[in-house]
Amino acid sequence: MFNDIGPLELVTLIVLAVLIFGPEKLPKVIQDVTRTIRKIRDFSESAKQDIRQELGPEFKDFEFEDLNPKTFIRKQLDNDDLGLKEIRNGFDLKKEMAEVTDAVHGRDTDPSPSPAAPGGRVDMTKKPEKPAADDRPPFDMDAT
Repeated sequence: MFNDIGPLELVTLIVLAVLIFGPEKLPKVIQDVTRTIRKIRDFSESAKQDIRQELGPEFKDFEFEDLNPKTFIRKQLDNDDLGLKEIRNGFDLKKEMAEVTDAVHGRDTDPSPSPAAPGGRVDMTKKPEKPAADDRPPFDMDAT
């Protein structure tokens, strides 16, 4: 419940509690707080049991923690029926990013040079094609 509270925060809370309630009333306040937390937990557990009984035997494997979207997605992605583990393991993000970086910087990732341009690099500039001397430009009857 309080996993992210560090030692300094805990000491600060204790000092504040002693200052606010005083050393005489502090044990009684702690007992009241723990009793209240225990009652809330018992109420929550009984509500969960009532819901499970009302849902019936079809939902005997139902877990309330699955209602948390993170937990639900993590559980579904870890399911072997979908084959996502093989896809995830077959995808090497570092290799893919290196290939994209090399392509952006114009470095050749293939050891064999490409015949598209001199030096094995692909020419990405758009150059207009020059028509042959006897070719006429296309004529569109609807454009005139």
